[in-house]
Amino acid sequence: MITYPHVKVNLGLSVLRKRPDGYHDLETLFVPYREIHDTLEIISGDDFSHTSASLFARYGEDSVAQAISEDGKLMITIARKEGVDWDPLKDLTARAYFLLASDHDLPPVKIFLEKTSPVGAGLGGGSSDAAFALKMLNDMFSLGLDKPALAGYASRLGSDCAFFVYDDPMFGEGRGEILTPYEGEAVPQGYELKVIVPEDVAVSTADAYKGIVPMENGQRPVSLREALARPVGEWKDVLVNDFETTVFGKHPELAAIKSSLYESGAVYAAMSGSGSALFAIYKV
Repeated sequence: MITYPHVKVNLGLSVLRKRPDGYHDLETLFVPYREIHDTLEIISGDDFSHTSASLFARYGEDSVAQAISEDGKLMITIARKEGVDWDPLKDLTARAYFLLASDHDLPPVKIFLEKTSPVGAGLGGGSSDAAFALKMLNDMFSLGLDKPALAGYASRLGSDCAFFVYDDPMFGEGRGEILTPYEGEAVPQGYELKVIVPEDVAVSTADAYKGIVPMENGQRPVSLREALARPVGEWKDVLVNDFETTVFGKHPELAAIKSSLYESGAVYAAMSGSGSALFAIYKV
C-alpha cells in the first residue's frame, strides 16, 4: 500500500498557559496542505518490492538509511536528499508500527519512506507520516480501529499527530491533541494558500518556547474563533502566531520574508507552528 502523507499549516497559534506537566495549552486551527507531501509504502513481510533498490538507485547510499528491528519484524528504509541523520527505528512511522504491535498481532512489514517534506519546519511532516502509517496498518490488517481509536494512538506519538488521522481542518486545543471539527472553509473561496520553506534556516522548538509569555488568564482580546470569523482581510491584526515573537527575534530573516509576502500582495501571512516555514494567503 502506498500513500502520500502531506503537511499542515497553523492558522493562528496561541500559547495560553503552561501546565503542571511541563507542556503548554495551545489553541490553533490545523489546516491540511496537500501540495507538500512524502511518499510512504508499507508491505507485508512476505511480499516482494523493488522500492528499496529504487530508493538506493535514485538517492545514493549516503542519502538512504535502512534498519531492521531486533526481532526482525520491521525493516524500514528512509530516503532523503539531505541525508537521514536520525535512527530509522526511531522514526515516527516505525514507532507507529511498534505502538500498534504492542496491542495487536501484526505480521512483519517493510516500511519505505521517501522524505521530501521539510524536516523541522513547523509543518508536521513527521506527524503526518506517523498518522498515515497508523491508518495504513489498520486498513492492511483489518484491525477495525475507528478514527477516535486511531487518534488515541496518534496522540501518544506526537501532539499534532491526531489531526492527520481526521485530515480535515480542526481546532486543536490542549497540547494540540484535543480536536474539534471546523465548520466552514479554512481558506474561503476566492483565496489561495501558498507555503514558503526558507533554505538553511533551522528553528529549535525548545528555543521557540523559551521566550513565550502566555497571555494573562490564558485569554486573548480576540479569541481564535472570533478572529477566524472575521473577513480574511482583517486577519492580519487579530490572527497571531505567538511563536513569531521569539523566533523572529533569533531569525530576523524570517520576519523579512513575512514582510516580503505582504509586499507581494498577500492579504495574510504568518509562520506555521514554531517555524521555519511561512505561508501566505492571496486573493485570486
